[in-house]
Amino acid sequence: MPFVELEDARVHYDTAGSEGSPVLLVMGFGVPGRMWMNQIEALSKRHRVAWFDNAGAGQTRARLRVSMRDLGRHALAVADELSWPHVHVVGVSLGGLIAQESALSWTSRVRSLSLIATHAGGFRNFFPPPASLLLFLRAFLGPRSARARMLERLVFPDEYLRSIDVRPLRAAMREEVVGAAPARDRLRQMAAILGHRASDRLHALAGTPTLVVKASRDRLIRPREHHRLHELIPNSRLVEFTDAGHAILHQCAAGLNDALLDHFRAADRRTRGDLPP
Repeated sequence: MPFVELEDARVHYDTAGSEGSPVLLVMGFGVPGRMWMNQIEALSKRHRVAWFDNAGAGQTRARLRVSMRDLGRHALAVADELSWPHVHVVGVSLGGLIAQESALSWTSRVRSLSLIATHAGGFRNFFPPPASLLLFLRAFLGPRSARARMLERLVFPDEYLRSIDVRPLRAAMREEVVGAAPARDRLRQMAAILGHRASDRLHALAGTPTLVVKASRDRLIRPREHHRLHELIPNSRLVEFTDAGHAILHQCAAGLNDALLDHFRAADRRTRGDLPP
């Protein structure tokens, strides 16, 4: 298993694909990087793709306290390990905050930015909407026996859950999310979220091709925050998935993958000849 050895962390990562411009996938709160499974196969047919476990999830181990800048530095360290000087950075949820920090702190490294079901930070976004707060607490900090069921209700619309066999999904939630990290590590990630403030800096991304993806049925991110993020990043593009919940990576995988590939293609055309592969 490949790891990046840093002074403050041992970051677990993996890769797929052998051709095309590099893509770095940054996962969300308390979830290992392999949960990009619905994107990896499609994206790696045209791109070199890497994903990793954030500190506080999966097999990555780090010091007791990490900031959002630390998490962004860990992400770019994976690209360094792979000798990728420039990458398409894709982040979902917490991963979107990490992706923002990576792009703001190391702008010249980011070929394009994709921000999925996320926000610009600040205390206003630390807690989910009141109607979802109890579900959130039960899903991540409540009795382990009920976490998978609470989590599926939190991240998927009720109509979607009624349309599928939830048993395989619930088993995956139990194995890949509920069992991915102990509560103390999730609390460390929450501390990094609490300290993240990007709204007054996002104008600096005006020259970075940026895609903002809105999941309209999201119970974790207030719908208006997707629009606010779009407005704060000059020249960004907003794409909306009207039926999607927070788990858009799974629920709307095909449409999302197409949107990402189109975004990468446009950014590559823009930078062709200016950047090394």
